[in-house]
Amino acid sequence: MKVTPDTNVLVRAIVGDDKRQSKVAQTELANADVIALALPALCELVWVLSRGYKIPTAEIAEAIRRLINSANVVVNRPAVEAGLALLNAGGDFADGIIAYEGSWLGAETFISFDREAVTLIAAQGASARLLA
Repeated sequence: MKVTPDTNVLVRAIVGDDKRQSKVAQTELANADVIALALPALCELVWVLSRGYKIPTAEIAEAIRRLINSANVVVNRPAVEAGLALLNAGGDFADGIIAYEGSWLGAETFISFDREAVTLIAAQGASARLLA
C-alpha cells in the first residue's frame, strides 16, 4: 500500500507518547510499500516537535533525516534539505522550504517581515529582502 501520513501519524510514530496510537502508526509506516511525505506535514511535524514537545533542534533534524532516509519514503528531498539547512542555522524549517519552493517556482527573492529568516536565507546565498 502507498500512504501519505498526516502530521498526527508522524508525531505518534516518532514521539511514542500514546502507546496504542504509536504502535498503530509505526506498524502502518513500516508495512507501507511507499510513504509519500507531504511538505506541509513535515513543516507541521517540526513545529509540533519543537513547540509542543520542546525537543531540541538537533534531535528534530536527526528524526527528519532518519525519516526521509527510510527505504520506502518519497519526498521532495531538495526542499527538505533546504528546510533542514535553515533549521540547523537556527531558523525555521518551514521558511527554508518556502524559500526553496518559491525559487523552484521561479521567484527571484524571498521576502518577509521576519528579520531572522531574511538574514539566514541571505547567508545561504539566496536573495532575500526584509519588508519594513
